[in-house]
Amino acid sequence: MAQSPAPGGRRAAKGKAGGPAPQRARPVTSYDVAALAGVAQPTVSRALRGGSVSEETRSRVLAAAERLGYVPRDAGRSLATQRTHRIGLVVADLRNFFYLGVLTAFEQRLAEAGFQVTLFREADDATLLARLSSGGIDGVALTSLTLHSSLPRELRERGIPTVLLNRETAHPDVDACVSDNIRGSRLVAERLVELGHRRIGAIFGPADTSTGRDRARGFRDALAEAGVALHPAACREVPYTHAAGHSALVEILDSSPAPTAVFCANDVLAIGALNAAKARGVDVPRDLTVIGYDDMDMSSWEIIDLTTVHQDIDTMARTAAELLVSRVEGADEGLRRVVVPPRLVIRSTDAPVRAG
Repeated sequence: MAQSPAPGGRRAAKGKAGGPAPQRARPVTSYDVAALAGVAQPTVSRALRGGSVSEETRSRVLAAAERLGYVPRDAGRSLATQRTHRIGLVVADLRNFFYLGVLTAFEQRLAEAGFQVTLFREADDATLLARLSSGGIDGVALTSLTLHSSLPRELRERGIPTVLLNRETAHPDVDACVSDNIRGSRLVAERLVELGHRRIGAIFGPADTSTGRDRARGFRDALAEAGVALHPAACREVPYTHAAGHSALVEILDSSPAPTAVFCANDVLAIGALNAAKARGVDVPRDLTVIGYDDMDMSSWEIIDLTTVHQDIDTMARTAAELLVSRVEGADEGLRRVVVPPRLVIRSTDAPVRAG
């Protein structure tokens, strides 16, 4: 499965709308219109649904659509197709600012393509499969699966276009857009070693998720390469919640010797750890460095000012939306996996290890 760029505009071939319509044996798609008009597929969607495009572009798209006999799916619904122009987005918990960022960018990109978003709360695979297969949506984005979930395969077998966003399963079944979690956690390890920390702890996420697995793997591997070992008593594997981060840090602070730095596998865990440190009278970063992962909006607030790994949530969500729309519109090609690079954002919760 090859890594691919975001699909926006990928099939936009040069062409003119004035020539004769080519003969074709399959249904006309918006990609065909884009190729004939010489524009990107998202531009076709905007032009045909009253979105923001120039009048010259709109005229070219309309002429191409007329030549090809293309009818947008929402205008050509039938009892046979049951198209709704609604896309399902499955999220774990909207109290987590990370998922709010995902929702905002995902919804905006789909609106540009003429789709609406329907939210589904995370549930067991059987319950979700029943809800998502009910006929109310044209496709679905899954953001919080475990590694061994069968849901993507079962949705694909039912003909429901599906994309994975943020997390993956152990066996690729559908398109995916994710962050390079191994690289991101390596950046944290390299930063801590550079600051002189050798007693390092970690609050990892669940090992049965791709984010939990990959962030732990990258962090451990980078430390090992630097000759630094994680002490088992200073490591925890917990759910991605504030309460779990708080409890884990209390336990870690009681370990001997206590670490001088702790990596938290997401920002929610890190904020829980910061609150626990404050409650215990531990000064961050003078006595303890804390680094998170995600860079959700509230992590940059002055009262938190968390050093963390930035995931480009906007690019990830918009790319996943484009991958999904292309499948709904009839794209037929191999599995696509887009990996978005992370970067470390230095703020005020990390510092060099204190002497002595």
